[in-house]
Amino acid sequence: MTVSGIFDTPAAANVNTVNNTSKTTATDDVQADQDKFMKLLVTQLQNQDPLNPMDNAAMTSQLAQLSTVTGINKVNATLETLRTDIANTQSQSAIGLIGKGVLVAGKGVELSSSKADDGTVTKSSVLGFDLASAAQNVSIAIQDSSGKTVRTMTMTNADVGTYPITWDGTKDDKSVAADGKYTFTVTATSGGKTLTDATPLQLAAVASVSTGSGGVKLNTSLGHFAMSDIKEVL
Repeated sequence: MTVSGIFDTPAAANVNTVNNTSKTTATDDVQADQDKFMKLLVTQLQNQDPLNPMDNAAMTSQLAQLSTVTGINKVNATLETLRTDIANTQSQSAIGLIGKGVLVAGKGVELSSSKADDGTVTKSSVLGFDLASAAQNVSIAIQDSSGKTVRTMTMTNADVGTYPITWDGTKDDKSVAADGKYTFTVTATSGGKTLTDATPLQLAAVASVSTGSGGVKLNTSLGHFAMSDIKEVL
């Protein structure tokens, strides 16, 4: 299925327009604050008591306050610009994932069949796991809808990282599993102890991208995910 390009021109244009507007607004806000402060100071000077004018210390203090407020506003404007630039980068990256498969946290796996031009039928599914700590042994157990384990796969001396795995439907008894939805568990051990930071990963297909106050979201066959939820792109 090819869906890339659906959002290429309009989405990129809209994102750039929003970001340029945000940068201009931030700069205008800083200038507006400076203008307000100066107008208040000038008004104060124009209406001061001629017999008791503002002394130099008070003038210096107010100018120092103006400098401080301006500096803080400039820092805030810079941070806002950085935020919008990061959001823009994430949006562009997310758009590039449309039509691709990604691994996210989850215990589901779907087995499906495909038929080649020569009539050969093959089964395939993708799952995976993420290790935050190195493991001496990793066991992946795939269960059917009744909870029965139909296939067990193992790995030894696995380093920290993400591991995609394919399953061709072959069961432990050498028979072939039926197409459908399955679940799986991941058990990682090291030094005889079970690790608690092994995360099972399931495959999700990215259909579209949305942006909002919550940031960039990938709309997939399994739901909505943030860019930080993606462990690997396939």
